[in-house]
Amino acid sequence: MGKIAGGTALIAVALFMVVGFLRAHVDAWAPATLLALVIAVVLPAAGGAWLLWSAAGAGGRIAKRQESLRLRTLQAEILRIAPRLGGKVTAVEVTAELAVDPKLAARALEDMAVRELADVELAESGHLVYSFKRIQDLPAEKARAKRVQDA
Repeated sequence: MGKIAGGTALIAVALFMVVGFLRAHVDAWAPATLLALVIAVVLPAAGGAWLLWSAAGAGGRIAKRQESLRLRTLQAEILRIAPRLGGKVTAVEVTAELAVDPKLAARALEDMAVRELADVELAESGHLVYSFKRIQDLPAEKARAKRVQDA
């Protein structure tokens, strides 16, 4: 927020100075006048524009990071509910269980399949079913687990 306020203030100062130069009765092409114009108008305007531009770029990066974090959080929740659903879930179930947008649920599951966290199966109804084999096998593996020294 500070960059936006600072950028706006610098541009306002530059505009105020332009008005002052236009109302002044000075030789516009005199070297001293041109130097004063650069210092009082061009530099503040350029600085203000840079601040506004950098604030907009940072906002875009923050929004992308927030979206990525939202997707990873949803995927963690999917992994939390998958064992209760038998290790297989659909986007419809994720939407119903976690109260999220259906498109977001589908995107989270597709990303998990791409990252090889889930296998994609096709139900007779045509729904995509995301199978988490590691989660399905986990109870049996945990029951057969041995101490590290015994392995």
